[in-house]
Amino acid sequence: MENMNLGADVKPVNYTINVRGQLLDLSHPLVMGIMNVTPDSFFAGSRVQTEEAIRQRAHDIVAEGAKIIDVGACSTRPDSDPVSAEEEMNRLAFALPIIREAEPEAIISIDTFHASIARRTVEEFGADIINDVEEGKDPEMFPTVAELGTPYILMSTADNLHDMLINFSREVQELRALGQKDIILDPGFGFGKGAVDGNYTLLSVMERLQVMELPLLVGISRKRMIHQLLGITANESLNGTTVLNTIALMKGANILRVHDVRPAVEAVKIVEAMRQNAEQ
Repeated sequence: MENMNLGADVKPVNYTINVRGQLLDLSHPLVMGIMNVTPDSFFAGSRVQTEEAIRQRAHDIVAEGAKIIDVGACSTRPDSDPVSAEEEMNRLAFALPIIREAEPEAIISIDTFHASIARRTVEEFGADIINDVEEGKDPEMFPTVAELGTPYILMSTADNLHDMLINFSREVQELRALGQKDIILDPGFGFGKGAVDGNYTLLSVMERLQVMELPLLVGISRKRMIHQLLGITANESLNGTTVLNTIALMKGANILRVHDVRPAVEAVKIVEAMRQNAEQ
């Protein structure tokens, strides 16, 4: 923990990604709102299953200031029941038309580790981004996203920065060789990092990932590293989430993936105001 220097603000990588033929500027951090069309995702506030609930959640995410809606149909919490790819796709096929109708200008990201689902959601439902939480474990994922030309979020399951950088370097090289243009890196807080301390060690040096010269997404919202440390529940973890999101922004995060959009948008505005005034 001795490496943490909260006094040094690290600006995000100056980067744009191509979404629907339009360039999305990530040099100013954006917020991605979480929507889980599941019955068992760990935070109840993100779970929606009825048409009306899906529509309302989409409206709320956009109204509170998020540019991206990240839609998941398979819980990734440690004790969740496995879901078949068919059931995951059925849930998405129900939800995506509702979301697109409710918020036609929203950027839709699909949280999946199945290449077949990545393909169908892009080709049949117009999804804009693929968010892969298993680091390309599906051998067809890299070729699929490269063929689709869709921005791809690559999440690491490595438990230390050294291995993470080695893996990211190899995977990015493989993706580039396949023709993938837009890549966003996610250090994967809460995934494969062992004890709570491992997540904070990673956060303390997260700015070193900027050596990859790619945008960084941080998904730290209401995770166990917060509520286990503080002795509270996920429902009580908003304050801790806001603190860690602010640290992540100062460590160079380009995108915050969150359950609670408004507090994250406010954190971005405050950090951006600090940067603007520091430059004057």
